[in-house]
Amino acid sequence: MVALSGRAVFEEIFDNDEAFQLFCSIAASGEAQGGWENSRIAALVPPAFQELAPKITRHGADEDKHGRIFTALLRQRGLSTVPIPRETDYTMLLEERGFGVAHEELRANQPLSEQDIITYLAHSRVTEQRAAEQMRALRRYTAERPDVARAIRMISRDEDNHLAYCHEELLHLRDSGHAELIEQTLRATAMAEIRVYRTVSVAVMDHMARLLQWPRWKSALLRAGITAIYGYERLFGWRRMTRLRTPANTNPLGDRAPAARATA
Repeated sequence: MVALSGRAVFEEIFDNDEAFQLFCSIAASGEAQGGWENSRIAALVPPAFQELAPKITRHGADEDKHGRIFTALLRQRGLSTVPIPRETDYTMLLEERGFGVAHEELRANQPLSEQDIITYLAHSRVTEQRAAEQMRALRRYTAERPDVARAIRMISRDEDNHLAYCHEELLHLRDSGHAELIEQTLRATAMAEIRVYRTVSVAVMDHMARLLQWPRWKSALLRAGITAIYGYERLFGWRRMTRLRTPANTNPLGDRAPAARATA
């Protein structure tokens, strides 16, 4: 029987050019979108939150960097990015469901509100939890693949810093009197995220099954696993996305000047 461990599945993906191309294209697209969103939020930060602008800018610069890294991994194998299927676009699906700061607001040249900043940080806290967990798993799965391991370690460190930054800033805002709004926004965002994550996971699995010619039983078992994870997260797992704790590394994004975006 073909192994169904996470490591075995990702080894299949990484060993197949078409599957690897789709995987990196999906990752690069999401990171580039995150870079754009953060850059727009940094540009529209209201006066009361100007001290956040350099950190938001760095967050965006890191996301842009991650997109370039995934594109570079493709180039190393003589591949280029491909258009990603709509149903695999995690960032777009979240935005369409009304979570995060609306793109039409980001395209306007009007300062964001205090509530928009809280929404942004809560949305980031939830999505960065997912990103940090995924990258930690990929660090394990790619530890013996020198072609990708270094890049994955670099991205994983950044995602851990992004998550710590969200904890730190939300804790500050909670202590400033925004506890109820933060709690409500975190829970609503977490519940939406786990639904979108299931949708995207099934879609990605279906595309990989076609590219890798998986037998039906294998696809069915992987789909059952995705459904089981979704059930656990709906009942219990969402709480890990809403708890706030003081990070071990304080000021994880520092106060790097906005110009760093061009060189990161």
